[in-house]
Amino acid sequence: MNKEIITSQVKEFWNNKMPFNKLLGLNIIQFDSNKSEVRFMWQDNLIGNPILKILHGGVTASALDLAGGVVAAANIIDNLDEFTPEAVQESLSKLGTIDLRTDYLRPGKGEEFIVTARIIRSGKRVAVARMEMHNEKGEHIAFGTGTYIVG
Repeated sequence: MNKEIITSQVKEFWNNKMPFNKLLGLNIIQFDSNKSEVRFMWQDNLIGNPILKILHGGVTASALDLAGGVVAAANIIDNLDEFTPEAVQESLSKLGTIDLRTDYLRPGKGEEFIVTARIIRSGKRVAVARMEMHNEKGEHIAFGTGTYIVG
């Protein structure tokens, strides 16, 4: 099996079989070791401040965390010696967030939110990613740094 098929299957699984991602409406658009992208649409049930009608901070942090985890996962897959579903599943089963820092720059307002992530460092045990969230107007809402266990 080739890498593109495997990453497509992982992306499909994370988009459609992970209840929390579905609940928030998070959709992985780009699953790549250089850059990941996650998008989601505004929903009233994601409101954190009902007076100002802005995103809940936990939604912002969760979207940043998913984008960082996706780029870390893509790096894990890139470093595999064997591209089999079993090898990918075993490797990704070790993936987890160690630390997540979220910096909120402005209120989470918009119709669509775009979260991107890039790897800062990817080693045998730990990966570090830098994430950003913008709305459809390009307004920078938040950024974050995620540290992930990868092995």
